[in-house]
Amino acid sequence: MITDALLRVSDAQAVTTTAVSTNTIDLGSARDIGAGENLNVNFNVGTAFAGGTSTEFQVITSASADLSSPTVIGSSGAIATAGLTAGKRVAVRVNPQINSNGQRYVGTRYVVVGTNSAGTVTADFVHGVQDQKSYASGFNVA
Repeated sequence: MITDALLRVSDAQAVTTTAVSTNTIDLGSARDIGAGENLNVNFNVGTAFAGGTSTEFQVITSASADLSSPTVIGSSGAIATAGLTAGKRVAVRVNPQINSNGQRYVGTRYVVVGTNSAGTVTADFVHGVQDQKSYASGFNVA
C-alpha cells in the first residue's frame, strides 16, 4: 500500500463525536472517482477508542469544501468500540458504480453512537489495501 500526503484526509484526528475529516480532497470539478481501478480508504486507529457504543467509518462526497450535506459512497458499517483498538485497520472500498454525482469534494465522516472519551484515526485514500496475517509458529511447511 502506498500513501500520499495529498490523499490523507485525517491525520491522528480525535474522534469523540460524529464529525467529518479535517481535510478534504478537491477534485477540481465534479467527477467520477469510482471508475477504473479499485480505490479504498484505509482507516488506521492510532489511540484506542473508549466510551462510546460504536463508530462507523464513511467515505463521502459533497458539493461543499466543508463536506456538508454529504453523499455516502462507502461505509464500514457500525464497529463496536471494544473492537477499535490501537493498530486496528479498516478498509472501505469506494463504490465503483457512483457515476458522477455532481460533487467536487471527497473526505470521510465518523458516525459515533454515544460519546467517545478517546480515539484517534488516520485515513488515507489508497489504491491497494495491505493485509498482514500472523500465524502460530511450530509447524513445518512442505
